[in-house]
Amino acid sequence: MTTAKETFDADTVAKAQELMARYPQSRSALLPMLHLVQSVQGFVSQEGVTFCAEQLGLSEAEVSAVVTFYTMYKRKPCGEHLVSVCTNTLCAALGGDAIYRTLQEHLGEDGKPLGHEETAGTPGEPGSITLEHAECLAACDLAPVLQVNYEYYDKQTPDSAVELVDALRRGEKPQPSRGAPLGDFKSAELQLAGFFPEDEETYRAQVDGPSQAPETLMGARIAQERGWTAPVMADDVPLPEVEKK
Repeated sequence: MTTAKETFDADTVAKAQELMARYPQSRSALLPMLHLVQSVQGFVSQEGVTFCAEQLGLSEAEVSAVVTFYTMYKRKPCGEHLVSVCTNTLCAALGGDAIYRTLQEHLGEDGKPLGHEETAGTPGEPGSITLEHAECLAACDLAPVLQVNYEYYDKQTPDSAVELVDALRRGEKPQPSRGAPLGDFKSAELQLAGFFPEDEETYRAQVDGPSQAPETLMGARIAQERGWTAPVMADDVPLPEVEKK
């Protein structure tokens, strides 16, 4: 079994120290540091828990409590691509459940559907895909949606989702509906940790991209066209009286 010192090199330690320096209290760097760990391993292993605990002066139990609370931290090795299908209310009603079931069947083997957070292929290897059903992805106006490494693919159908994962398995990286060009899971995790290309041109090419969609801005556009504005709030608004019990 490898140790934290063997798994995480000097560059990772330097990045961890940089994260800690961004906060008044070093323990506040735990969330981005866990993303940093995932950018190295593709998940948060016990070595990753130990690494964060040692860097931040926390107990492993404190780190583990955070890792197991948030679904964005994976406890099993992730594929090259993480495919998250929204199965919350509106996406589910418009086809999200059908998309998820179709991908389960399509990515499964020997007649067994692929399960939640299970991987088709060898984790970390090119073309490998980890599938998960996700809670609201905050794109109800473009439902049903899915994400690949947290980049949006809007207005999906079972057929388009199958085409997408097949392209990923072939090594292709289809352009997301909006936002940055698609990378792999580990690269996305490094960005979530807060590390981006320093060169402006590279940053614009790899990270920056329009996030809005016409559907998202439609209400604001209609309001502007019709001259609608929100009521002006008075400077001094008394609080309503609370009924005495």
